Amino acid sequence: MYLKKYNLKNKVALVSGAGKGLGKACALALAEAGANLIIISRTKKDLNKVSKIIRKLKSKCDSYVCDVTNYSQIKEIISKQKRIDILVNNAGTNRPAPCIDYTETDYDDVMALNVRSVYFTTRAVTRGLVAAGLEGSIINISSQMGHVGGAGRTVYCASKHALEGFTKALAWELGESGIRVNTLCPTFIETPMTEPMLEDKAFKDRVLSQIALGRLGQVEDLMGAVVYLASDASRLVTGSALMVDGGWTAV
Repeated sequence: MYLKKYNLKNKVALVSGAGKGLGKACALALAEAGANLIIISRTKKDLNKVSKIIRKLKSKCDSYVCDVTNYSQIKEIISKQKRIDILVNNAGTNRPAPCIDYTETDYDDVMALNVRSVYFTTRAVTRGLVAAGLEGSIINISSQMGHVGGAGRTVYCASKHALEGFTKALAWELGESGIRVNTLCPTFIETPMTEPMLEDKAFKDRVLSQIALGRLGQVEDLMGAVVYLASDASRLVTGSALMVDGGWTAV
């Protein structure tokens, strides 16, 4: 009985940055739970690979090459959809550097992808949900760094703290409509984005020393969490941050 609450059959989920890493894992997890997918990435080759896997899972999949920082592109894609029940704002980036060395270009690029694109993609999807009188789930992929600080990560932390505030405020705005808004906050996950950082042994050792479970995260570690937040299993959860950080923020 309770497991049925995790069933996403007949639901439609949009996942940004779905070509690889966390986004790919989220898309596959939602497909395994029965959802049909709309996946977005800047790389067609990656989208084709993910689409094939999703279809093997017996879910429908539409894919679009899109830069989510281009609002006209994402708005056009969303306007073509009959419905979107679940939105996973996964696309994001990080350019670690000390504050005194950070360039305006790097600042603008990180904030455009991590904050601005999330805001306007969410706006487009929620407008459709509210107009149709549908409930839904918005999942913003944040980070443990949305709750703590970290050297060399002033802009990244600022962007993720902004995402946490946006999520809390929007949860109140959309609560009466039955639309839930939450963040998923991972620790360092082994992905193509984090690979260059984790090649530095001293950095990797420092990271591991702050994870109570003593290991780096794998993309599979987020799959259960994203299905939970997308499904009726979390019907009373909104404005919350689900920590998948191995205990980093428990100190």
